[in-house]
Amino acid sequence: MGENNGLRQRKTSGKSDVVTISEEGKKLDQKLDQHGSYEFGGPLGVLAIMTGFPVLMYYLWICLWFYDGKLVHPTSIDDIQPFLGRMWAHIREDASPNMYAWKVYSGNIFFQLFLAWIMPGFMQEGLPVPSLGYKTLMYNCNALTSLYATMGTAALLHYTGTFRLTEIIDNYGHLMSVAMIWGFGVSFGMYFVAVATGTQMRMSGNFIYDVFMGASLNPRIGPVDLKMWAEVRIPWVIVFFLAVSGACKQYDTLGYVTPNMAFMCLATWFYINACAKGEECIPQTWDMYHEKWGFMVIFWNFAGVPFSYVYSVVYMASHDPSKYKFSTPTYIALYATLCTAYFIWDTAMAQKSHFKMQTQGIYTFRKTFPQLPGNTVQNPTYIQTVHGNRLLTSGWWGWSRKPNYVADWVMSFTWGLVIGTATPIPYFYSVFFITVLVHRCGRDFERCAIKYGKDWERYCEVVPYKFIPYIY
Repeated sequence: MGENNGLRQRKTSGKSDVVTISEEGKKLDQKLDQHGSYEFGGPLGVLAIMTGFPVLMYYLWICLWFYDGKLVHPTSIDDIQPFLGRMWAHIREDASPNMYAWKVYSGNIFFQLFLAWIMPGFMQEGLPVPSLGYKTLMYNCNALTSLYATMGTAALLHYTGTFRLTEIIDNYGHLMSVAMIWGFGVSFGMYFVAVATGTQMRMSGNFIYDVFMGASLNPRIGPVDLKMWAEVRIPWVIVFFLAVSGACKQYDTLGYVTPNMAFMCLATWFYINACAKGEECIPQTWDMYHEKWGFMVIFWNFAGVPFSYVYSVVYMASHDPSKYKFSTPTYIALYATLCTAYFIWDTAMAQKSHFKMQTQGIYTFRKTFPQLPGNTVQNPTYIQTVHGNRLLTSGWWGWSRKPNYVADWVMSFTWGLVIGTATPIPYFYSVFFITVLVHRCGRDFERCAIKYGKDWERYCEVVPYKFIPYIY
């Protein structure tokens, strides 16, 4: 592609290849680091999200666990109050934040924080942060060693009978309530800490909106970056062990693990292992570089992801396998779809992150299992922006602007397909996720249009498809 359409072949070495932010780019960054307009419907919209989502999580869990996966509702106007009473009774009796749940959930939080503090890892430099005067932060990427330590500890506790993994799925409701309390507590706590220490930025002046969006960008405890720690160590550890817990429960009760439950163990392991083995790619993402650490991210990591993404596991752990048994060709197609989507997602994320690292003069990448072929674009093409940054236009990123989103969503859809038509509730993940991805895409593209101007228009001409090549 060379010089066509303003593209240039990327050099393979040399200090001159390192990106330098222009003065015009710095002015644009300063503009983007100011509160501009309300998102998510403003204060009323975020208040609705903060109150409505926990209610929805309780409702879907109750339908799965107690009503055979059916979306129950009042049968008449007169039944509204009794219906709400029944819902509350389920929460009060089976989802109370009891001492057991506090010990298990909080124990995991502090254990993961301890591992993040002490375990050896790979030191990765983040992108230059405008609010820090374009200084870069160092990240100790030790999620992989922490994951192995967690799996080893869990296996030891399970086989010695100290803590049976089946207890996790059996106490799903209680653990979910504690997770929600943690999510709210950390969200409000971080807001007040940021204000007290003067580290708040991009504030709107509306209390509830600023709690939702966050006040601080890079909160840390010692060497631990809390935002990255919570993104990897909390939600996906819980998601994985919920699947493992479901498999252990099936083995105890049935004497075997169904292909459907094994699928969820593989799918969740794919995700947590990818996040851990490629943790050095996370500092290059928009989440770390721009998003503040508020309720939107915190609650989702502490409670939303782990307790609303694996409804298929909850259903399978409480229902007979005959309700979701497939033919052998169907299982082959399901597993093949998952593996293909995972391959595209993993390599697309690696391609973008490695490209960004190269713009910082980093050419040696971490080698962790599994290293998939095609995870680094050789001699990539890009658009050089006036801002100073470069927009990748080759590899998977030459086919669409968000190839990772497409693959990520396909994986989420298989997490619902694994139970077929037994209940619609496990499809919540994929329905909600595509809404989030489309909305997030709009936010990203809007900021890029401001940041890069005509260069963004050129980029959109070169890579015209947002998601699926030749379609959309």
